[in-house]
Amino acid sequence: METELVEKKSLAVIVQESGLDSTKAKFILEKFSNYFEIASEWERKAKTLVVTNANQTTEMQMAKTARLFLREKRIDIEKARKELKEQALREGKAIDGIANVLKALIVPIEEYLEKQEKFVEFKKAEEEARIRIEVEKKMEEERIAKEKADADERERIRLENVRLKQEAEAKEKALFEERRKVEVEKAKAERKAKAEQDRLKQEAEAKLAEERKRIATEAEAKARKIRDKNEQNRKKLEAKAKTEQERIRKEAEDKRKEEQKKADEKLAKEKEERLKLEEELSKIECPYCHKKFSLKKEK
Repeated sequence: METELVEKKSLAVIVQESGLDSTKAKFILEKFSNYFEIASEWERKAKTLVVTNANQTTEMQMAKTARLFLREKRIDIEKARKELKEQALREGKAIDGIANVLKALIVPIEEYLEKQEKFVEFKKAEEEARIRIEVEKKMEEERIAKEKADADERERIRLENVRLKQEAEAKEKALFEERRKVEVEKAKAERKAKAEQDRLKQEAEAKLAEERKRIATEAEAKARKIRDKNEQNRKKLEAKAKTEQERIRKEAEDKRKEEQKKADEKLAKEKEERLKLEEELSKIECPYCHKKFSLKKEK
């Protein structure tokens, strides 16, 4: 109940602060106050529906029924809003039409009286406008004259450029003919110079070939002498190396024989000592088993 009072009070405050007259304010309150009661009532009912598992089909169906009911009320509220707004728009259009008609009657009279009231100011403004127009006209005439003078000067410069271009082309043509003549003479001179260069080149190449042949002959002779000398030196070195190798081989053979002799003497001595040891051991007899010792391996 307390929530409903607060909601109704809030709606009344909204309507009052809008500045509407009492008749329209009362109509709007009657139009919407019932929906505040419905919303408050279903806010309490909705909180009692708590679904926590899939078996609560009854609660789910109740929630669906409540949702569809509230959806219907929400659509009704939207329809009421549109109806009130359309009515307000029609009223606004009517008011605007009346105001426009009245203004159309009053504004011309007001403008006429303002002209009578401000006759001096309007005259001054007209004079200033006339002077401004004359100044602007004079400035425009000066601009046009300047543009014409600039155009005439550009045309003069263009014609002068055409004349200079024609003169330059004539000079270029004359220079081209002169250059062509010079190039013909130059080509003749170059052909003559090339022929002379070819002749001198052939003579130089012939002399160079002769000189190369002479140098090659001398070089071959020197190379032959060097090869002969190198061959002699090689043979000497080979003989010397062979002698040295023979000496080294002989020394190595003598050393091997000496070491072999020492090894044979050592083996003979060891054999003699072993025989003596065997002879001594053969004289020893075991006091227990009366067996004699021997260094010979048993078969």
